Amino acid sequence: MSAVRWQISALLVWRTLTAETIRFDTGIPGSLPQGWTSAITHAGGSPEWKIVRDTTSPSPPFVFAQTSKDATAGRFPLAIWGGDSFRDGEVSVAFKTISGMVDQAAGVVWRYQDPDNYYIARANALENNVVLYKVEKGVRLSIAPKGMPSRSYGVKHEIPKGKWNTLRVVFKDSVFRVFFNGEQLFETEDKTFIGAGKTGLWTKADSVTYFDDFSANKSNP
Repeated sequence: MSAVRWQISALLVWRTLTAETIRFDTGIPGSLPQGWTSAITHAGGSPEWKIVRDTTSPSPPFVFAQTSKDATAGRFPLAIWGGDSFRDGEVSVAFKTISGMVDQAAGVVWRYQDPDNYYIARANALENNVVLYKVEKGVRLSIAPKGMPSRSYGVKHEIPKGKWNTLRVVFKDSVFRVFFNGEQLFETEDKTFIGAGKTGLWTKADSVTYFDDFSANKSNP
């Protein structure tokens, strides 16, 4: 089988059985949308996750936003979706960075166990890169893309500020594929968290970030 046909076959195997897409367009401004909980990794001011208006969003008029501006560098606000826990599948979201002096970050979370243990892939509009991490016992460690030196820190890629972009991760067993605006950027492998977990959203420090069209899909067995 050719490499191209193998990739197509693998993609079909990873197609999802169930899909949940949350568009936030029926949310109540100023409130946390139904089914979501707020959390934080490390110390710092409390996150401020709420519905806000943005008519430029993929599904107007409302979006889900993290609006707190605490500049503590190691502070990671989380919003966890209360849908099914699962091991293999994909998670994606549309996002727009609004502001941040320390960071302008947007991330998706999967195999979430608690605020100190999960995987996260994030795009940063100040650093112009996309990086995949594991947070284990509260310690965040980057996982190098396959085919690159072990100390490689994600991949460089322009992250347009103030514009809507999409971030997506497909995960099966210990292999994770990261996509930005529909383009596969890299693939990684890690075996730290092998069981099912929740999915969600992530930011860092003083990032004010808007999110829309969150999708968490469980793959076929």
